Amino acid sequence: MSSSPTPDALLGPADVRELAAALGVRPTKQRGQNFVIDANTVRRIVRTAGVRPDDVVVEVGPGLGSLTLALLEAADRVTAVEIDDVLAAALPATVAARMPERADRFALVHSDALHVTELPGPAPTALVANLPYNVAVPVLLHMLDTFAGIERTLVMVQAEVADRLAAAPGSKVYGVPSVKANWYADVKRAGAIGRTVFWPAPNVDSGLVSLVRRREPVKTSASKKEVFAVVDAAFAQRRKTLRAALAGWAGSAAAAEAALVAAGVSPQARGEALTVEEFARIAEHRTAQPEESA
Repeated sequence: MSSSPTPDALLGPADVRELAAALGVRPTKQRGQNFVIDANTVRRIVRTAGVRPDDVVVEVGPGLGSLTLALLEAADRVTAVEIDDVLAAALPATVAARMPERADRFALVHSDALHVTELPGPAPTALVANLPYNVAVPVLLHMLDTFAGIERTLVMVQAEVADRLAAAPGSKVYGVPSVKANWYADVKRAGAIGRTVFWPAPNVDSGLVSLVRRREPVKTSASKKEVFAVVDAAFAQRRKTLRAALAGWAGSAAAAEAALVAAGVSPQARGEALTVEEFARIAEHRTAQPEESA
């Protein structure tokens, strides 16, 4: 490294800008890139995530490696998934230069996280990531669905997305992300992150969301796909009653009402009032439509 050694291996503001300049990297809005430049913040994220010495952590969107290095300090091993060609090429060298004793504990997957179906090495036990706001929810749900061994997740997302993910039934921001995240895990807000710890500073606030995988899956005879179809239908027209909103899903308003009554849910209720368990019960009571058997 050309710069003088830092007291620790983590990246500070000058390190991040120097790395970016050397790589010719300019953070892009298209990919929602905002690099964390504060070592205290990444250590706080690792602490809040409860990363243990035996954890295998998967990180999505490592960028220049600020959080990656902090994770390597605490976990047994870290696998980072990076879509950006330049960042993916540079990260192993950054790890080797700043934390040589842990470099063999690090793996990089150069891919779009939404298309990742397997990872090298042992199965991940934790997911910790600073997720770009434009793909945060799909990436989070894909990773939880694909890697069943992920027990604990901590993601940093736009504050508005954090509120949606952690919302409870009855909340104005409770919706599809809230219900689907709850299918996999117990979800809660785990703190706020100021704008000044990023470069460039975003024009939105960020929040931490903790997801602890359910010990027991939602008890239902319906598949995840069937339950999520009900959720999507219920919130596609969230101002309507479930009887009306689920008419297309059930085949008719009368069929929707029958499924709702059978599930013990009021046909006059709205999606924002229901738990994931209630959506699952509705999915169990859909009557097959004649055209579906063709």
